[in-house]
Amino acid sequence: MPGPCLPLLLLLLAALCPSAPARQGPARIAVVGGGIGGAATAYFLRQKFGTGLRIQVLEKAAVGGRLATEQLEGAAYEAGGSVIHPLNLHMKHFVQELGLSVASAQGSLLGIYNGEHFVFEESSWYIINLLKLLWHYGLNPLRMYMWVEDILDKFMRIYRFQTHDYAFSTHERLLHALGGDDFTLLLNQTIDEALQRAGFSHKFINEVVCPAMRVNYGQGVNINGFVGAVSLAGVDSGLWSVKGGNKLVCSGLLSASKAEVIPGTVLSIEPKVRPRRTGDPVKFYQVTYNTTSGVTGDTYDMVFIAAPLSPKMANITFKNFEPPIPELPNRYHQTITTLVHGRLNSSFFGYQDPSAFPFGVILTMENPKLFINSVGKVSPVEGASGQATLPSRSAVWKVFSNEVLTKEQLSLLFSSYDSLKVKQWLAYPEYRPPERCSPIILHDNLYYVSSVERAASAMEMSSIAAKNAALLAYHRWHGSSHHIDQEDLQEKLKTEL
Repeated sequence: MPGPCLPLLLLLLAALCPSAPARQGPARIAVVGGGIGGAATAYFLRQKFGTGLRIQVLEKAAVGGRLATEQLEGAAYEAGGSVIHPLNLHMKHFVQELGLSVASAQGSLLGIYNGEHFVFEESSWYIINLLKLLWHYGLNPLRMYMWVEDILDKFMRIYRFQTHDYAFSTHERLLHALGGDDFTLLLNQTIDEALQRAGFSHKFINEVVCPAMRVNYGQGVNINGFVGAVSLAGVDSGLWSVKGGNKLVCSGLLSASKAEVIPGTVLSIEPKVRPRRTGDPVKFYQVTYNTTSGVTGDTYDMVFIAAPLSPKMANITFKNFEPPIPELPNRYHQTITTLVHGRLNSSFFGYQDPSAFPFGVILTMENPKLFINSVGKVSPVEGASGQATLPSRSAVWKVFSNEVLTKEQLSLLFSSYDSLKVKQWLAYPEYRPPERCSPIILHDNLYYVSSVERAASAMEMSSIAAKNAALLAYHRWHGSSHHIDQEDLQEKLKTEL
């Protein structure tokens, strides 16, 4: 019977017939932005596409972007993203891979101030804090811990998905793959609405949740529920930072990726087509940028934008795209970081005796009379300075506010100060749910990494978006659609392993 011989015949034919040549990888890629998003993008692109690729990173300012330090009194202090969560696995991997050292977040007693008095004062005794929380808020703090843990458990799935090379074409699809309709709902309601729906009290939301939003994102409980959950996770225990400054991760990743950093401001991106005698025409992008030597440019097979597309941040003109690149949400919130070397005025907070003032971190509630979002004692990025136990003495304090502090306001807040440094940031989006993330794929091989910030702005979120964009570009380049936007991925991986 001829049937059993058929598979053998097919194998012979397959061996004799040449297979279609695999598509070569891109030769040149541009990454716009040298912050954590851009540096991680370059790193993951190198991992996926290999050594033959030329990566150029275009950065208009300093490598590190919003991970920046400021000098005060001969030491450097974090002015931007300061702490990293213990479950931020990409950041942990980067630090280990690059051989960097870490420092645990300094412990200081915390007070929550409503503009007239402290509504909560932390004690150095755990049992007293527990009793205070139960007295003030009932079981709300315990339920909050469980609520955040549930979100973190689902969010942690992203590392498994990315380990198995799965990517998503939109950030909404990514979030839905992690937490289903619950996660996408969080984008479309405020953290206030989400927590009220979950049964949390107004008192707890106003006195505990709102101050956490104000210190982390300079906004209140009207931000979207997902970034609100990220903010609540950011006040967890076990937080850490990189010795020497978190920006060292960026420079380290760029070095590891063997990327060429070009100091320049990108002005425009334009798609081009070059005819070829045989086969399909070659498509590429012309990127024009301004350097200290003048306006110049180059061509690339792919472009990744890892900077917010906002007129005040990355004001890029997209020329001759068909269809045109859509107008993208670009509202960014101004936050002022003021580093002050001085003595905090404890009487401003109702403590007439400075020696009795116990707090090293003060968070604030919503109050139009308050001109600060938070104030906290900080240590140099090179290591602890031993200030943590004596908050009333001269120290370096970091103040977050929405406007530049006046001399009168500084005099109210500090009994005396020697020096200060002011950093004005467009630090994170102005969150106004319902939230719509910008597309990741802006054109054939043009990707927008920073669109993830409309869901939540954080170092780890940018790192996750960077790997997703690199995987997405790799699979689309090679036609591996089965690794993109897979539904029920959690169940599929359970059956595969």
